[in-house]
Amino acid sequence: MPVPRSLLAALLLGLLAVPAFAADAAPRACLSKAEQRAAVADHKAISLAQAVKSLREHGRRAELVRARLCHRDNRLVYVLTLLARSGKVTSATVDAASGDIINGR
Repeated sequence: MPVPRSLLAALLLGLLAVPAFAADAAPRACLSKAEQRAAVADHKAISLAQAVKSLREHGRRAELVRARLCHRDNRLVYVLTLLARSGKVTSATVDAASGDIINGR
């Protein structure tokens, strides 16, 4: 007995929608602007200015292009994208609680 095309189409659409719902259920790795402000206000994270200052104190002289406050390994970190004077794009990760540089390349 052949399966009606409308039933096949409905099943296909249902299967395509499953990954979209699964993605919404996963926790977001990076915080929204409001969540970032709340984390700084609750003293769970240093300010972005303090994170950049920490980088500069360790000799990283570059222009900040992008900054995100994200969850990594059960802690908050700033993921910074930097533009060096040479034109090379680099990144650095700063512990948002302490200001320690975790890595930079």
